[in-house]
Amino acid sequence: MGNFSDGIRAYAQAFRTISQLRLWGYLLLPGLISLLLGVLLLWSTWQLSDNLSAWLISAYPWDWGRETLASIFQVLGFALTLMLGLMVFKNLVSVLSSPFMSLLSEKIEHHLAGRPSHSGLSLSRALAEMARGLALAIRNLLWELSLLLVLFLLSLIPLLSPFTLVLAFLVGSYYAGFAAMDYTLERHLGVSKSLQFMKRNRALVLGNGTVYLLILLSGIGFLFALPLATAAAVPEVLKRISK
Repeated sequence: MGNFSDGIRAYAQAFRTISQLRLWGYLLLPGLISLLLGVLLLWSTWQLSDNLSAWLISAYPWDWGRETLASIFQVLGFALTLMLGLMVFKNLVSVLSSPFMSLLSEKIEHHLAGRPSHSGLSLSRALAEMARGLALAIRNLLWELSLLLVLFLLSLIPLLSPFTLVLAFLVGSYYAGFAAMDYTLERHLGVSKSLQFMKRNRALVLGNGTVYLLILLSGIGFLFALPLATAAAVPEVLKRISK
């Protein structure tokens, strides 16, 4: 619980650090990417959720309780479709924004270490960071999709539906925090050691990702959720690497 709380509390310092260092410019392109993908996500969710809820109720063979189940499945269909869309959304945003989030993370790290940052954005660096981000995004997408599929099957049992939605949110939170923390880890650890770090610090990753998703779902917050999560991850990652 201590690590989980650390992941949450770090957001207050992240906002102050971005303001102090005047790093708001690093939010512009990720914000634009998020805006375009967010519009596509909402449209797709609206279109697909009705089809999913209709398919779910069609599999129910009895008339008793059909109307109640139809209402439940309508909410469930929207929630699951939204979760699936968010999964794709956050992975795409994290990969496309990786060069800018890496620079944001590096500038905050150098500020915390008391030395200036002279790094800039280069094509070779951007491609390398996007390649690592893409490899991890594909890996995480497959794991997250597999877990959501299991939860979806469990959600077909009406009594389990509320619990599966909570678990689906937690799964999404973990992989959201994973992406935010890797922008700092990529400068210090290879992929295999980064995966070990995530496993050892699951609660921290979950705390970071929980706030990330809550900001993402708050409305306009999806425009700056990733930069805030990245900034919040930097000091917590560095503390644990130094140990």
